[in-house]
Amino acid sequence: MPKVRRHNVPPALFQHLLERVQSRRIPASLLELLARWLDGEPEVPEGLWYKRFSGMTVCGEGELIKSFLLPGQAPKGKRVS
Repeated sequence: MPKVRRHNVPPALFQHLLERVQSRRIPASLLELLARWLDGEPEVPEGLWYKRFSGMTVCGEGELIKSFLLPGQAPKGKRVS
């Protein structure tokens, strides 16, 4: 199983993630929780996956985080812990 990539994220994807953080007003406290989770080098499935936090859901595909959802938005894929 791949681990979430933290470095060398494609520039267009990185820009998309920054736009999602801004447009969905994701607070720094949630990004800090995300960073702590990433510090543990979590393994994720090859396909679509998501990780729920108290005020957002992180969505990914394989080793890449693809988007951030707000509560009430439905993620696709396999839930990871």
